[in-house]
Amino acid sequence: MDLVHCIYCSATTRDFSLEELQVLLDECRRKNAAANITGILLYQNRSFFQVLEGPLSVVDALYETISEDKRHKRVTKVIIEPIEERAFKDWTMGFPKIPARQLAKIPGLNDFFVGGKSYLDLGEGRAKTLLQAFAQEGTWRTSLS
Repeated sequence: MDLVHCIYCSATTRDFSLEELQVLLDECRRKNAAANITGILLYQNRSFFQVLEGPLSVVDALYETISEDKRHKRVTKVIIEPIEERAFKDWTMGFPKIPARQLAKIPGLNDFFVGGKSYLDLGEGRAKTLLQAFAQEGTWRTSLS
């Protein structure tokens, strides 16, 4: 199996309520479990940051489906690269509910979220910083649901 992670960001076409996000998350978890996909989904300022982990062909196909989803616009693949092991193996899709002021406490991102920027403004370096903050054990990891 060619294990990869794909990090992408997108803007939403509209605001999502917490209830709508929960429905989306439940759908993602069900489909991801069947497809052997794990990862994390963040939502902030009408934008998504998502990490998809799994076999290359499955991750590529899922990314294409997401790219065509009318709930997204400006879908941007930030990173796709091989990985030796999954960072989110216990989650079909982790979903932390963290306000921007809390995200700003992640080392390396302190100036990013305070300015009201969206995930679309993340570059590769900050995307990896955010990934590492949630992939490692500790405060941010325990916020995943």
